[in-house]
Amino acid sequence: MPQKVRIALDAMGGDHGPSVVVPGADLSLARHPDSEFIFFGDRAVLEPLLVRYPRLQAVSRVVHTDVAIKMDDKPSQALRAGRGKSSMWLAIDAVKKHEADVAVSAGNTGALMAMSTIHLRTMAGIDRPAIAAIWPTLRGESVVLDLGATIGADTQHLVDLALMGSAMARILFDLDSPTVGLLNIGVEEVKGLEEVREAGQILRERNLPHINYFGFVEGDDIGKGTVDVVVTEGFAGNIALKTAEGTARQIGSYLKAAMSRTIWARIGYLFARSAFRALAEKMDPRRSNGGVFLGLNGIVIKSHGGTDAEGFAAAVDIGYDMVRYELLAKIGQALVPAARVDTSTQAAGGAAL
Repeated sequence: MPQKVRIALDAMGGDHGPSVVVPGADLSLARHPDSEFIFFGDRAVLEPLLVRYPRLQAVSRVVHTDVAIKMDDKPSQALRAGRGKSSMWLAIDAVKKHEADVAVSAGNTGALMAMSTIHLRTMAGIDRPAIAAIWPTLRGESVVLDLGATIGADTQHLVDLALMGSAMARILFDLDSPTVGLLNIGVEEVKGLEEVREAGQILRERNLPHINYFGFVEGDDIGKGTVDVVVTEGFAGNIALKTAEGTARQIGSYLKAAMSRTIWARIGYLFARSAFRALAEKMDPRRSNGGVFLGLNGIVIKSHGGTDAEGFAAAVDIGYDMVRYELLAKIGQALVPAARVDTSTQAAGGAAL
């Protein structure tokens, strides 16, 4: 375990770049004083900002580059334009060279995943990486993955996701054996795609360490917090995420309109302000900002591109926790007893609705 957690920051990434990254790093440093930072970006912009945060400046250094990946660049364009020289690539490279323990970026998600996968490579036993995030629920929080790193999943990939998600939940929630559920169109064992049913059978029968397999869960179970870890492939996971975010904004708009409709509604709001503040805090996307790229030989955290300083600090906090509580080691330990899936003996069959 490192004495200091060294954090590499893509300072030019996201919609706001250094104006969010620098104060966000300072907020995280206040919570984790054993952190050190490497900022990758335009020195002429970064150094005047760092002067405003002497505590942060004392534990930071700047590596200059004037190449930044655009938010609308395709991954192939980003690789051509930024490989070896962009702020995003250099932050990942610091992890590759063991100069940093984690890289954090609010930049282009596709570019960040492509660069991270090419440069860091996947861990032994993992075919494809995943994006995992913390999801607010009625019970507290859950880990949900994959949220869009790859589209489609075979049986082995779903089992890998369960192992990696369980390792992340052990760190975040301090649980020895998190409950794990496979997202499906029903809870009955005969329902769903063949790959999902096969993965469920493997997780149920193999009794893998540090995994308490719950069974199939449905879409409404995510918000209920039925399990600690929800596993799905990236296409469905990304749709679930965007649907939840859109629904939260929709409800917020409805409430705002309702509270301003009449004088009595405004008066009622005055009496219920504390309750509405609690609701807003619970639904605040900044609290759970920070997707973790799992399955790579290094830790990379993706912050929302449009986040503010507090949201970026939350992403840095997650990166700190993943390092301090040894995410990579826990995933490696989980993979050792989990032999590769042999689906040749699994029963074939189509989905049953």
